[in-house]
Amino acid sequence: MAFMEKPPAGKVLLDDTVPLTAAIEASQSLQSHTEYIIRVQRGISVENSWQIVRRYSDFDLLNNSLQIAGLSLPLPPKKLIGNMDREFIAERQKGLQNYLNVITTNHILSNCELVKKFLDPNNYSASYTEIALQQVSMFFRSEPKWEVVEPLKDIGWRIRKKYFLMKIKNQPKERLVLSWADLGPDKYLSDKDFQCLIKLLPSCLHPYIYRVTFATANESSALLIRMFNEKGTLKDLIYKAKPKDPFLRKYCNPKKIQGLELQQIKTYGRQILEVLKFLHDKGFPYGHLHASNVMLEGDACRLLDLENSLLGLPSFYRSYFSQFRKINTLESVDVHCFGHLLYEMTYGRPPDSVPVDSFPPAPSMAVVAVLESTLSCEACKNGMPTVSRLLQMPLFSDVLLTTTEKPQFKIPTKLKEALRIAKECIEKRLIEEQKQIHQHRRLTRAQSHHGSEEERKKRKILARKKSKRSAIENSEENSAKYSNSNNSGSGASSPLTSPSSPTPPSTAAALGLGKDVKEGKDVCVTPTSSTCASATSSSLASCEYRGAHTASAPGCEWREPRGLTQLHPEFPKRNFEESRNL
Repeated sequence: MAFMEKPPAGKVLLDDTVPLTAAIEASQSLQSHTEYIIRVQRGISVENSWQIVRRYSDFDLLNNSLQIAGLSLPLPPKKLIGNMDREFIAERQKGLQNYLNVITTNHILSNCELVKKFLDPNNYSASYTEIALQQVSMFFRSEPKWEVVEPLKDIGWRIRKKYFLMKIKNQPKERLVLSWADLGPDKYLSDKDFQCLIKLLPSCLHPYIYRVTFATANESSALLIRMFNEKGTLKDLIYKAKPKDPFLRKYCNPKKIQGLELQQIKTYGRQILEVLKFLHDKGFPYGHLHASNVMLEGDACRLLDLENSLLGLPSFYRSYFSQFRKINTLESVDVHCFGHLLYEMTYGRPPDSVPVDSFPPAPSMAVVAVLESTLSCEACKNGMPTVSRLLQMPLFSDVLLTTTEKPQFKIPTKLKEALRIAKECIEKRLIEEQKQIHQHRRLTRAQSHHGSEEERKKRKILARKKSKRSAIENSEENSAKYSNSNNSGSGASSPLTSPSSPTPPSTAAALGLGKDVKEGKDVCVTPTSSTCASATSSSLASCEYRGAHTASAPGCEWREPRGLTQLHPEFPKRNFEESRNL
């Protein structure tokens, strides 16, 4: 999308929470600099990948922009002399690959606009703040009482959601916050139902839901106004951060890591579970629980951003729970996200990875019990408990809530049905994504196992065994062939005779040659009559002409003498030698 271009009507199909991975495929040296060719992939699909070309100066510019996060990122240092050497370029390429790995695996950095624009310039080239200002101006042409004070730049993590500090013209000291967001990939409500539900949000009254002052929507986005809270969110309390600071500065590298006190954990946890149960009972999908969506007012926690599920925006923790096929409903998503929130309240930081194998010491074993039921390997594999089950656990069951405000949120029956259908569609997309990730993980695991050193050794051993077995079978087959050849070449009923040996008497008598044989004369014959047909051909063929006979025997034709090997090419040489000796 070009600069200052108005976004198209309808939802944005791109899911910004799908992680990007980057691999440097090659480098090319030009006259004065080196370019690195990078393959970027969205999600698990190899087809959903593209190439970008970046110089070291591009990496350096990105790294300078990310310094606001306060992290020490492993960018290779600059080098002015000798930076075109082949060995140096290869070493720098390794360092840049490590740098890409670090920023794409950091949950906050990987979702920030700076990194997205660096890796995917085609989809993130627009200035979303300018687009939001245009949309806000259009909204308030008919609402002249509102006035924009200033944009609150990057206070949230979403790329397509922007915030502005507002005021009412006749109440200039009062400050409010306006949030504007595009429609997301999970928006399944019709435009009419969507706009009706957005306009219902100011009527929602609950002691643990942050009140919406004004809400409106069009066919491509929505705008909501709430009171600005100087204390900030629950995440601001945990990280000791200022609400107006950019998201990266506030939460990427907190100066002091310290969890909340046990009583605060118990009270805030109970209040959040109560409001989740209220929304679930109403059939209102949420799925966006995290510490930045919980506002603090006095001793009470109040839930923010109920509109996110109506807008179809993906969850902050989607890249986590999309890995587990048992977390496949919005209720189970809320419970899993509550586990993340409880971990952050307890330890002052998010978990390093999910599932969590072991938990650090906590203020109470009751806290660990709830964490194990929502973040452990067993919980992620077998499924989440219900909100009602969490409320009955020892950590929250003895918490007394003193609020007297009665919850109110009336949703017409027709809109309830529309919410139910939209919720099913959201869950269906999640299940399909989880299925694809599961299949990809199995394939990757099988390929890794097949390519391991142990598997290669096994395959070599099996190949050697197969080769030996094949050699033995071939040897046996050749032996059988030679045996059959011996039997067919020697004849089944008469012994072999050499060219110099006399014709057996029985054969000579059958042919009427007895006189010649007795006189010791050598005879060579070829049978032509029926009398000769019954004689053994192999015996007759062994006869060789010797002497001065010029006439053939009666019933026979003259033929040139033939040796045994000519008559039977496969006749074994050994047998021929033995016959000749005889």
